[in-house]
Amino acid sequence: MHAKNRLPSTGTNSPSPPASPRLRHSRSSKPSARFAHRSFPHRFAWILLSLLVRRRGVLLVVPLLYFSGMLFYTGTLQFDVVSGGIKPSTAVGSVYRSPELYAKLRRDMDADNSTADAMSTVWKRAKGADWKPCINKSSGGLPESNGYIYVEANGGLNQQRTSICNAVAVAGYLNATLVIPNFHFHSIWRDPSKFSDIYDEDFFIKTLENDVRVVNTIPGYLMERFDHNMSNVFNFKIKAWAPIRYYRDTVLPRLLEEKVIRISPFANRLSFDAPPVVQRLRCLANYEALRFSNPIYRMGEALVSRMKERSVNNGGKYISVHLRFEEDMIAFSCCVYDGGRKELEDMIAARERGWKGKFTKPGRILQPGVNRVNGKCPLTPLEVGLMLRGMGFDRSTSIYLASGQIYNSDRYMAPLLEMFPLLQTKEMLASAEELAPFKNYSSRMAAIDYTVCLHSEVFVTTQGGNFPHFLLGHRRYLFNGHAKTIRPDKRKLALYFDNPNIGWRTFKRHMLGMRAHSDSKGIELKRPNDSIYSFPCPNCMCHTNKTEDSKTSVP
Repeated sequence: MHAKNRLPSTGTNSPSPPASPRLRHSRSSKPSARFAHRSFPHRFAWILLSLLVRRRGVLLVVPLLYFSGMLFYTGTLQFDVVSGGIKPSTAVGSVYRSPELYAKLRRDMDADNSTADAMSTVWKRAKGADWKPCINKSSGGLPESNGYIYVEANGGLNQQRTSICNAVAVAGYLNATLVIPNFHFHSIWRDPSKFSDIYDEDFFIKTLENDVRVVNTIPGYLMERFDHNMSNVFNFKIKAWAPIRYYRDTVLPRLLEEKVIRISPFANRLSFDAPPVVQRLRCLANYEALRFSNPIYRMGEALVSRMKERSVNNGGKYISVHLRFEEDMIAFSCCVYDGGRKELEDMIAARERGWKGKFTKPGRILQPGVNRVNGKCPLTPLEVGLMLRGMGFDRSTSIYLASGQIYNSDRYMAPLLEMFPLLQTKEMLASAEELAPFKNYSSRMAAIDYTVCLHSEVFVTTQGGNFPHFLLGHRRYLFNGHAKTIRPDKRKLALYFDNPNIGWRTFKRHMLGMRAHSDSKGIELKRPNDSIYSFPCPNCMCHTNKTEDSKTSVP
């Protein structure tokens, strides 16, 4: 989930300047000798400028310039100026050039001994007070319930988490009883797991008992009215990001009348901007009540312990990287790498399996180069390795890689393992027998990754999505308001990876600058349209006065 973009408003165009009298009266039927010897770009620019200074040509030329600029930008029309004419050239981002860059930089990269201790310097603590969790729990009893709310949580692990937390907030606000959310089976994730398979259900109910009633099932006497069939229960089709007042004004009257309502689907059906009473319930659900089920919790904690053991040379510290280079992710992005015909066929088949007809509609044009330049292509393992080495992490860095099944993993993972031989995945840290209960369940495997990433010294996100969205907030909640997270600028990365002339020193300088940008943000407070699941301050956390804490800690 992402907050709405804040786009700067455009200014008004100023009127065109009047034509110069000198230019108007100095026209000649033959071009001057100096003009005749100019190159094509100079002549072309001169003609355009001469047109622009004429009042009558502005209305014609400006749209033409805009259209031409858009064509150049999107890569559908791009030229190199050469002597004797113009020839087409390859648009920036249209070719996956990172392997060439790696081959060029590798010797200087391996010979670079100036790397600082990136693990200890990557996160600079902001000056001033830290933050600490401070979610107030109710202590008194609850009034009589207004009815039962049943929601269907769709999507993957963390999209379902959004639904759960929002459902808790809505139920508490309406003084309703929440039925344990039902997880909707999705054709992409194909995970039939129930709530209790992922989360500790008893702990969830107990934690919320004084704030929101939560039950497993709706009483039979109520379901008799609907022939014990949930599909007969009235279903609210609520628009995305609906304000809480909609639930008060529209949903509550129907709830009081029916005593049972259903909301499906429920992901992203509550606005980020909500009153404090709603935000408190969201905080309570996400950061306190939702705990992974015991099998997932034990497996996750075991992998955290093993990562720390393998990171003894770094003081038990490791970084975690969330890599999204699975087949379905590449297919949806419509980006092209270097897999040739086989890759093309794989991506076409994956798109049809997951989004039948979506990418083959008449008029649909796939523009991989534009996607890459706009930062929408998933980073490859090689690109992640180059980025991290440029940011100062050397071969001795311990890395935990959180990912699904990497597309063509033998080929694409090889360079990353060359750059970081201490890299680990859950499949490397755990035996096949240990992972067997989770292996065929994508949400359970993602929950294990979530746990290991949560406790890493540094978290690196390479793609948007709900996984880093929730981890950012959860890490802030655990680390005194600091996310300790690197979020690279993928638009800039695309340009650096596409530049065959860039040297190691220049590349490293850019990467260190990108890392410093992540460092500089420190504690970020939630703005009205930000997600509380990424920005828990100030709704879920309070200031800590360091001076007072230091005084009280002195014996």
